[in-house]
Amino acid sequence: MTTRWSLVLAAGGGDSGVAGTAMEALCRDYWYPLYAFARRAGQGAQDAEDLVQGFFARCIEKAYLAAADEGRGRFRSFLLVAFKRYMAKEHDRSRAMKRGGKQTPLALDALTTEQRYALEPAETWSADRLYERRWALTLLERVLGRVEAEQAEAGKSVAFEALREFLGL
Repeated sequence: MTTRWSLVLAAGGGDSGVAGTAMEALCRDYWYPLYAFARRAGQGAQDAEDLVQGFFARCIEKAYLAAADEGRGRFRSFLLVAFKRYMAKEHDRSRAMKRGGKQTPLALDALTTEQRYALEPAETWSADRLYERRWALTLLERVLGRVEAEQAEAGKSVAFEALREFLGL
C-alpha cells in the first residue's frame, strides 16, 4: 500500500477543514516512524517527542506539504528529508530555547511511544533503516485493523481471531 497522494495534497491545500483532517491522518501514520528515527539518531525520549510534534506543527504552519510532488518520489522520503532538515535547524536553536518553547505538544499515542521504542531491535540499524521498518510495520498494523473491522462487519470475528496468530504479526 502506498501513500494516498490525495491525502497529502489535501493536507497541503487551502481548505482548513479538509486539510486538518488529512493532516491528522498523516500525523497518525508517520508520527511513530519519525519518533523512532529521532530516537535512533540519538535523541532522548522527550526530545524526540518534541521534535516530531514541532515538526508537524511547522508543517502545518508553513504549509510544507504543498511542496510534496508525487512525480519526485515517495512521500515518506520527502517527509524524512524534511524532518532531518528540521532536526538540524532545531539542533542549532536548542541552546537558545528551552524544551517545548511556546508550542503546545500534540499528543498522539504519547503514552506508549517510549514503551514501543524500547521494543525496537537492539541491532545497530541506522536511523534511516529503522524509519523505513517502522513505516512498514505501522502500515501493516493499519491494514490489519481494516481487515479486522471488515471481518467483524461480516460477522466473522471469531474466525478472524482464530486465524490471526498465523499472520506472523
